Amino acid sequence: MDPILLLKALILGIVEGLTEFLPISSTGHLILAGDLLDFNDDRGKLFEIVIQSGAILAVVWEYRERVGTIARGLTHDPAAQRFVLNLFVAFLPLAILGLLFGKTIKEHLFNPIAVATSFIVGGFIILWAEKRKHSIRFESVDQLGLIDAFKLGLAQAVALIPGTSRSGSTIIGGLFFGLSRKAATEFSFFLAIPTLGAATVYQLYKERHLLSVDDIGMWVVGFISAFISAFFCVRWLLRYISSHDFTIFAWYRIAFGLIVLATAYTGTVSWSNG
Repeated sequence: MDPILLLKALILGIVEGLTEFLPISSTGHLILAGDLLDFNDDRGKLFEIVIQSGAILAVVWEYRERVGTIARGLTHDPAAQRFVLNLFVAFLPLAILGLLFGKTIKEHLFNPIAVATSFIVGGFIILWAEKRKHSIRFESVDQLGLIDAFKLGLAQAVALIPGTSRSGSTIIGGLFFGLSRKAATEFSFFLAIPTLGAATVYQLYKERHLLSVDDIGMWVVGFISAFISAFFCVRWLLRYISSHDFTIFAWYRIAFGLIVLATAYTGTVSWSNG
């Protein structure tokens, strides 16, 4: 296996793990990183989708007791059944809209300039959301009903626009809909399991012709690095939100987006499709 390719897999795995659950867009960062590493062909794009499974496993491991309790209670526990149904309902909007418009979005918006623009717009939306007075109706994800879950699913679906952030859309949407910061963040974590899991399986099937035994080393490196970085990121974020808001991520998004646009405008970086 080419050591340079393994290094690229390591870097992209770390980027995926560090950004998947923060409101800064993992897809956007992977598009930019893949562009800089010259790993943005169909093979690279499939790799970026599939290493999300490492991030999923990190959430499952962090919440393993809760996940185990829910799994054991599916046949008899109404609370567990309601929770899984809420996740399914919240998953549907992105799944349906993704199937309908995913190809068009990838053709027109999966490029660094569109991503940078989404970074900036999303940053200002976060600032606006944090300046609003929060009226908390839900302190726990267990208090959510089907309508609440569907609204959160609609918020997550906004993340079909690359650079928006799946976790960011869900979390900020949760704040608008009356969830506490912790409840919105945890629901985003749990919703990532069916969302990213389905996306991974779908892309593996759809792009199965790109799979090769020669790429096993690349997959392993990307998966492990995504798992480890996501695990520490999830734990850090849970501690962080106990005493902070999301303003720092908003300013990061705005600054990063402006840097990408500035480098494209001045020709400092030759971004593709820019």
